[in-house]
Amino acid sequence: MDVVMLSRLQFAVAVFFHFIFVPLTLGLSVLIAVMQTIYYRTGNETYKRMAKFWGKLFLINFTLGVVTGITLEFQFGTNWSRYSEYVGDIFGSLLAIEATLAFFLESTFLAVWVFGWERVSKKVHLFAIWAVAFASNLSGLWIILANGWMQNPVGYVIRNNRAELDNFLTVLSNPYAWGQFFHNLFAAWMLAGFFVLGISAWHLLRRNEEDFFNRSFKLAAGFTTQKSAPMYLLAVPDESAEGNAIQVFGIPGVLSLLAFNDPSAEVKGLKDFPKEDRPPVLLTFLNFRVMVGLGTLFPLLAGAAFLFRNRLQDKPWLLKALPWAIPLPYIAIMAGWAVAEIGRQPWIVYGMMRTTDAVSPVPASSVAVSLLAFGAVYTLLGVLDIYLLRKYARKGPAA
Repeated sequence: MDVVMLSRLQFAVAVFFHFIFVPLTLGLSVLIAVMQTIYYRTGNETYKRMAKFWGKLFLINFTLGVVTGITLEFQFGTNWSRYSEYVGDIFGSLLAIEATLAFFLESTFLAVWVFGWERVSKKVHLFAIWAVAFASNLSGLWIILANGWMQNPVGYVIRNNRAELDNFLTVLSNPYAWGQFFHNLFAAWMLAGFFVLGISAWHLLRRNEEDFFNRSFKLAAGFTTQKSAPMYLLAVPDESAEGNAIQVFGIPGVLSLLAFNDPSAEVKGLKDFPKEDRPPVLLTFLNFRVMVGLGTLFPLLAGAAFLFRNRLQDKPWLLKALPWAIPLPYIAIMAGWAVAEIGRQPWIVYGMMRTTDAVSPVPASSVAVSLLAFGAVYTLLGVLDIYLLRKYARKGPAA
């Protein structure tokens, strides 16, 4: 493989592994804050135990997320130095704000929350967890603004042979980025909801701490959401023929609605773009179908959980199914990001800079070695994460 493909693979390994932890951090922080708010208002000790139990799982996830996120920003200098040199004035400012504002805010108040039990007032402690939830989602916003700019570059001028920031407010108000942000926010809440539902269902099936996990289940049941719909219910692309080999059960207007929020809008086909500007069709297509298929399943599971939340012991099939559903939101989110990132190729910044022009001038062998090293380290971290989450999730809350 050449240095471009190896660098893309290395970044994909790093970013996909890191993003395992991000949506759960975003969603679970809000759920924990809700639990603690109920404890603050009612004095019910069960909700305090809930905040502590789910908070322990949150901390495991958050810690590994921080470790895996550090390597990402280094890769902009090691693997993508030409990209950083060309657009760093815009892209770098967004990442810098995320690190200095949102991440440090999140980390500071997380420390207050973790070590502040019985040491600070209940009001201050409650504020701390809401600050963590706010800062976590704010951190996600800055990252999405950076990625949204790559998809839809705005607010810049070409000066001195590089892209320079011209209008920061235009970058902040990028409509593509805000659409991405809310889509990811809802997906994160959905993932956190299924995470809590699955673990709660596992314990309820074994009649462990029934009151505790019934309350957790009911909170999470109203927290899950995801929507999307296919255009052709059955389609198989044929890239060489520039069309679909099979294309049946079409739903009129849905593709236009998804692309432009207008069922009558015109959507350009791939034939209207030069071949060198087209993304890998089959890979993008398959990931989109996975995202849509799972996105169709989630409301059904969430609806069943909400409908039967008060008579769960009469529905053992649901309690057995929900723990197996925990990985599915992860898969759907990863597939969605694959659609966004692979679908943008061959551009690293759409219509402005090609991926082949962004890679660092380094030997392919160097990237291959670091790719193998990343793969080995991330595999170990992944095993550690699953082991710790499984151990403490099965153990249940402290007495």
